[in-house]
Amino acid sequence: MDVFEAPGTAPESAAATQTAAASTGAPTAEDEQGLARFLELIESDARVEPTDWMPAAYRKTLVRQISQHAHSEIIGMQPEGNWITRAPSLKRKAILMAKVQDEAGHGLYLYSAAQTLGTDRDTMFEQLITGKAKYSSIFNYLTPTWADMGSIGWLVDGAAICNQVPLCRASYGPYGRAMVRICKEESFHQRQGFEILLSLMNGTDAQRQMAQESVNRWYAPALMMFGPPDEDSPNSQQSMAWKIKRFSNDDLRQRFVDMLVPQAEILGVTLPDPDLKFNEETGHYDFGELDWSEFYEVLKGNGQANTVRVAKRRAAHENGAWVREAARAYADKQAAAAEAAALAANEMVAA
Repeated sequence: MDVFEAPGTAPESAAATQTAAASTGAPTAEDEQGLARFLELIESDARVEPTDWMPAAYRKTLVRQISQHAHSEIIGMQPEGNWITRAPSLKRKAILMAKVQDEAGHGLYLYSAAQTLGTDRDTMFEQLITGKAKYSSIFNYLTPTWADMGSIGWLVDGAAICNQVPLCRASYGPYGRAMVRICKEESFHQRQGFEILLSLMNGTDAQRQMAQESVNRWYAPALMMFGPPDEDSPNSQQSMAWKIKRFSNDDLRQRFVDMLVPQAEILGVTLPDPDLKFNEETGHYDFGELDWSEFYEVLKGNGQANTVRVAKRRAAHENGAWVREAARAYADKQAAAAEAAALAANEMVAA
């Protein structure tokens, strides 16, 4: 077991992490100096960079979180890509295509950030297409109607914004910097989804019914995107101690619900929660219990589209093998030509 990992509840502060490390082993002088510097960076709210010393568990946590985030962006292209050719107008097709392209870019930014931690992209791809790596369970739900493009934008991307804006201040530099551009683009995605639903709610009775039915299906899964309740998520506490995360799952979920209610009123949709009401004492909206059994079932691979999503990603990866091989062959050819030119230049100088 790594000296920075311990069973049970995670340390609540960086200082506690240092104490736990010291009690489980005898680190080298270099490790002690590195740890002291790492704790100083964390406590001062500075950024840890790829060349800095970092605990193995911190590195492992970042690789897991960033790669899963990247996988989610790549898999998340599928539910919307399914609607590009069926969008109701040329304008809608163009907007949706641009959004899917944005998500591909987000995945590439994040894979690049994860690579700075020493894990190569091929390994991450392999983990995804073999089912070893997780991605956000929200993308294992089907999108049977056009209104789902609105619900995904408003609810799913809205939840992503709530979760990801604080990540712009993540303690790991490459991750935080990647999130700045991603969040700017996600804000457009959220507005696009809101506008789709608003158009439908201002349309015919059938369109309003389609929009409301879609919101009914996506509301609870979107709330579960923040992860399980805090008492069931010890990893979240450790990530907060390292300042990778800034807010707990439950805090983020509450922020999201408080944001949704006034927006739902503007749209004219009803959020499917009979327990949803404003609490005068707390200044927040109370909301009902979520069906976490559904969340864990989807997480285990038993969702509506788990098998389909991974199979399509695997097929795309395999069908693109010739492109990667050609790119590698071209790069090797260019490198060989550059080396030959350098040798020739050296011989001329020597002569």
